[in-house]
Amino acid sequence: MGDEKVKVDPSAPSVPEYTVGDFNSTTKLAESQIISDAEYNPFEHRQTEKPNSTAGSLIHLLKSSLGTGILAMPVAFKNAGLLFGAIGTIVIGLICTHCVHILVRTSHMICQRTRIPVLGFAETAERVFQYGPAKLRPLAGFSKAFVDYALMATYFSAGCVYIVFIATSFHDVINHETGNDWSVRIYILLTMIPILLIGQIRELKYLVPFSALANLFIVVTFGITLYYIFKDSLEFDDKPMFASFGTLPLFFSTVIFAMEGIGVVMPVENSMAKPQHFLGCPGVLNTAMGTVIVLYAVIGFFGYVRFGDESKGSVTLNLPLEDTLAVVAQILIALAILFTFGLQFYVPMDILWRKIHDKIPKNKQMISQIALRSGIMILMGGVGLAVPELEPFIGLVGAVFFSSLGLFVPCVVETVFLWPNELGKFRWVLIKNVIFGAFSIFALVAGAYVSIKDIIELYTDDDDHTE
Repeated sequence: MGDEKVKVDPSAPSVPEYTVGDFNSTTKLAESQIISDAEYNPFEHRQTEKPNSTAGSLIHLLKSSLGTGILAMPVAFKNAGLLFGAIGTIVIGLICTHCVHILVRTSHMICQRTRIPVLGFAETAERVFQYGPAKLRPLAGFSKAFVDYALMATYFSAGCVYIVFIATSFHDVINHETGNDWSVRIYILLTMIPILLIGQIRELKYLVPFSALANLFIVVTFGITLYYIFKDSLEFDDKPMFASFGTLPLFFSTVIFAMEGIGVVMPVENSMAKPQHFLGCPGVLNTAMGTVIVLYAVIGFFGYVRFGDESKGSVTLNLPLEDTLAVVAQILIALAILFTFGLQFYVPMDILWRKIHDKIPKNKQMISQIALRSGIMILMGGVGLAVPELEPFIGLVGAVFFSSLGLFVPCVVETVFLWPNELGKFRWVLIKNVIFGAFSIFALVAGAYVSIKDIIELYTDDDDHTE
């Protein structure tokens, strides 16, 4: 899917090739005036080499959403309680689904208005402002840049979480098996060796074997985890229905981190043979997100019931290391995340390189790529060394990056596109987007505050937490 090309119809305005693997969708678009032509159907003007089927697109979307975030759901429920956690997970899942829906629908409408067959996330934001209210048009370039840089920040920060996760898993297993008392920071340094090698892979086709192995390892790990969750009778009575107001921001930000996959939505939709099947009922989006919401709620609910207040940033870290099967699960999930790092790192590096490669002489581009990639990965490892605690780190990343990119931006894009006369009766669309936007800002501010507060307390109250 990553290196397929989408080409435009000769009858449409000239548009260079669009690479589905480019999460920033850096397509150069033809300048044109607004064309109010309801007859224009952008789907009919798309020419996609090797397009994805509806079923294949569903699998891609499920794959992007069903990642390691699901393993953090028990600790999310620990911060919310059983009842509130279950209801909150469903509500947040519906909000995330709606925000994806309005982003894709707005992209379709701006494509129709401008007679452009295909637009990505960043270009959708740019075009909406460019053809929006006159006072907002100067913000078109800023909106595109904001989405591009937010995507980079999101995936780079998620990569930091990956590094900490891998190191923590190996830390627990190796220290338990060997009797060592090494700090998790030592394992972060050791993890950086394979990370620096995998992160130098610049072609998606060479990442396919790693992704295939990662998928296999994740499936096996899920199976083992479910076995430990349900192997003995579950005790519900000692688990609160509601935890506390003070921990709710961590719940929201953790669930948003786990569930958001906004960066892959437009590439998946743009590569479909029948993009009209993406939205609607049941549709690819509703089917995928419905499955995700159910699975996340089940793992979070029963994982918390099994492990209670001992729930960790990944449920695999709660498995009994005395059992060989649990050790296998820990190693497999660590390897799965290690093998997934290349794809995770490919996304922001592709955006960044497209922005700067023209400024670098061709004879120095190879060494520049190696140096740039190495430098960024070392910086990511440095962030992991500074904050080698998984739970608040996940909350911080979810609060700052995923809430703004996955919730706030789609609400702004839809509002600007429909302003001022298409916001519905009593301007209900504006009211709805203000509410969702306010929720995303709350998740950002409160989640970041609580996460940073927890990180500070961890490092001021107890120097032994990384041992």
